[in-house]
Amino acid sequence: MNTALLYHLLDVDPADGPAELLRRARASRRLPYLVLSSLARDDVRMGEPARAELRRARARADHYVRLARDLARATGIRAIRGLPIAGYYPPGLLRPQNDLDLVAPGEAALWQAVIRLVTEHPVERIEVTLLGDRPHHTAVTVQWPADDPLVDPWYRVRLVTAALAGDGAGVPVRPYLVADDHVECLIALAEEGLTRAFRPDDVVDVAALAEQPFEPDETAAVIAAYRVAPEAAALLDLAAAHTPLGRLGPVRAALEAELAPEHRRRTEVGVAPRVLARHGSLLRRTVIRHDWDEARLLSTPDATVLLTPVADYLLTAAPGSATSAERTAAFAALHHWDALC
Repeated sequence: MNTALLYHLLDVDPADGPAELLRRARASRRLPYLVLSSLARDDVRMGEPARAELRRARARADHYVRLARDLARATGIRAIRGLPIAGYYPPGLLRPQNDLDLVAPGEAALWQAVIRLVTEHPVERIEVTLLGDRPHHTAVTVQWPADDPLVDPWYRVRLVTAALAGDGAGVPVRPYLVADDHVECLIALAEEGLTRAFRPDDVVDVAALAEQPFEPDETAAVIAAYRVAPEAAALLDLAAAHTPLGRLGPVRAALEAELAPEHRRRTEVGVAPRVLARHGSLLRRTVIRHDWDEARLLSTPDATVLLTPVADYLLTAAPGSATSAERTAAFAALHHWDALC
């Protein structure tokens, strides 16, 4: 992986120089730290503001590494997606990583981790989503300001009890990823294609993984078992237009036999109802309920309230869709709950 790939992906003429490359990377909102670290590796001269930004970016990446390590030791949660993929980047290069994604072995471990984050960091936002009904999976996102919040993105940690959420319809929730680390990273990348178009930074991720020891037939079979063969093929096809696929080339060839069966399977289950997702609208932050292992649902005819160890929420079908009547009913339910406790 070299700076020439970044010029190519961002459609910048190398004759226009590193300043234009960085300007285009900033416009993409995904690649400035990768470009800065690549230019630093190439000994491109840069001023103190750029060097300071790069130092903050490296500190941010190191902070996420420490967070993931400490939470793994304390709760059994482990990193998925961004942080493991970053481990395959060449030394010194910073993968675009605004978020830290973590998967918990269960809801109790998830809330233990959330409590630690709220206790140890100036968390300002806590967002909650429930996926499914009985049983349901929980997703929590916590955010707090960076050291320079006017320049750098906030810290954002996403914790989930299901490693792969699917698309809510033909591709189901898959709670666990069980494979070699580099195969797991490829599956996580392919999963992104269920909900958005692939981007230049996804191509860079493929380039970072390209020389890992993939066994083509076995890798294709695992990808197919996780129901993302079409997305993996599309990602590799996009990457192949920009960079050599290396050992992923035979994987792409092996995936060809898996595409028609997966498209057929999705067609057959296409009439299935979508998986219910309920989004939390914050009602109040609470004193931390250290003795709670799991959240609790408080249902009334007019509202459903989620009581968690750190905050209470009105659950709605879409983010920000709570009506004033629902909020009034939710606060009445909370008042009744408080009176009983």
